[in-house]
Amino acid sequence: MRKIRVFISSVQSEFSEERQMLFDYLISDSLLGLFFEPFIFEKMPAVEHSVSKVYLGEVERCSIYIGLFGRTYGYEDAEGISPTEREFDYAGQLHKTRLIFITNHKDTERNGKEAALIRKAEGVVVRKSFTSMNDLKASVYTSLVRYLEEKEFIRTSPFDATLNKVATLDDIDSQKIRDFVALARSKRNFPLPVDAPVKTILTHLNLMQGKQLTNAAILLFGKSPQNFFLSSHVKCAHFHGTEITKPIPSYQTYKGDVFQLVNQAVDFILSKIDLEIGDRSQSTEIGTNYEIPSAAVAEAVVNAVAHRDYSSNASVQVMLFHDRLEIWNPGQLPYGLTTEKLKKPHSSIPANLLLAEPMYLSGYIERIGTGTGDIVNWCNNAGLPREPEFVQEEFFKIIIWRKYKKNTLAGQATGQATGQVTGQATDDVLLGIRKVVLVIGKSTKRDKIQDALGLKGRDNFMKNYLSPALEEAYVEMIYPDTPRHPDQAYRLTQKGIELKEALLKIEKDKNR
Repeated sequence: MRKIRVFISSVQSEFSEERQMLFDYLISDSLLGLFFEPFIFEKMPAVEHSVSKVYLGEVERCSIYIGLFGRTYGYEDAEGISPTEREFDYAGQLHKTRLIFITNHKDTERNGKEAALIRKAEGVVVRKSFTSMNDLKASVYTSLVRYLEEKEFIRTSPFDATLNKVATLDDIDSQKIRDFVALARSKRNFPLPVDAPVKTILTHLNLMQGKQLTNAAILLFGKSPQNFFLSSHVKCAHFHGTEITKPIPSYQTYKGDVFQLVNQAVDFILSKIDLEIGDRSQSTEIGTNYEIPSAAVAEAVVNAVAHRDYSSNASVQVMLFHDRLEIWNPGQLPYGLTTEKLKKPHSSIPANLLLAEPMYLSGYIERIGTGTGDIVNWCNNAGLPREPEFVQEEFFKIIIWRKYKKNTLAGQATGQATGQVTGQATDDVLLGIRKVVLVIGKSTKRDKIQDALGLKGRDNFMKNYLSPALEEAYVEMIYPDTPRHPDQAYRLTQKGIELKEALLKIEKDKNR
């Protein structure tokens, strides 16, 4: 099949990175690369002919014209017209499909002629604004998928971009939308206000077309995503040994939107791994770090949830063994990307771009395209025994190796501290108590304790950490008679102080 020629306009230097990004993306994406052949002027060989004639010739050859309009107008010919405007007009005369993407700037910030060009474009074609390269990529992705559907090149669009025939706005949780916008504004300067209409926000994120929602919208902001997608859950299991054995000591299946899935899975892992104590050479506060860097844990879980194959009946699986953490997801690496390349900087080709972009905007993904390399660096810097592994088989796996220990610090310290925890307490409860005791200062509020442990879910924190520490009398409330006091905070009891001293002594002896 002959590929569809896409002309990416805007020769001005303002968009040089964006042009290159779109070129790389269109030739690398597993779907778009099958259908589209992009052209940018940077890839054009030296020619003796008039540059403007060459560009207009490329417009003739293309089926789709992509225009990037921003603040500058660019070079002007003898008639005071820029190449970009010439190309836009010529594409219109030839009845080419024109897709226009405009930076999110005010008219007062633009060159006067550029502002006039944008107003002209708005009068004849549908245009889309963007605030970042990732935002632009998501918008181009959606537009080209729609083109393929309209021209019947494909009968079924990618899962995340598919319009759901059943879901309505009543299935979307408006509070989740508002919470997302507030977070995205603080993390990435998201342009829309918190009180913007839900439909406006979803349309801006390419998650809604007309009155129809995409599958990605439901996974991100749905009230009950599992009512639509049964396999969109995460299974977490903890094994005391190095093999899968039954009965499983600790097993959970988590449901909810993709943000909740990530939070719950990360909290599950952090609740099972050891918290290590640093020294006080740089601060009076006791430094603490998880045996596996919490950033690596979060990145690995986000990778699995964001890039999995949602058309599969399988689910994301998290398995924590005594010597390693394994995170599986039903998915395949994009064409041309290998497990070895994942350890180095590489092009970002998200399997579910419309899902990944909001996760980036809200800070769940720090830098698209660097996550797997970051996992390797974080784990190497933490002194883990082996470098993380990426395995592509029927499932895609991330394996992070733990520091193998015969006895956890929690078990040693609890036995040495005055006052034993009751025989009903499990190893997980002991570990949770130990972590709370380590991070509580003279008087510490609940949210500060939770933040220090890197935990997102309040219910999980109360159930597995703070409540057991209170029940076993290692911690007490500052205002015990009014549990919901606005200034409520927590401090160590004498029993808690002794446990903390025992923990610090063991760590000090270990490091001698």
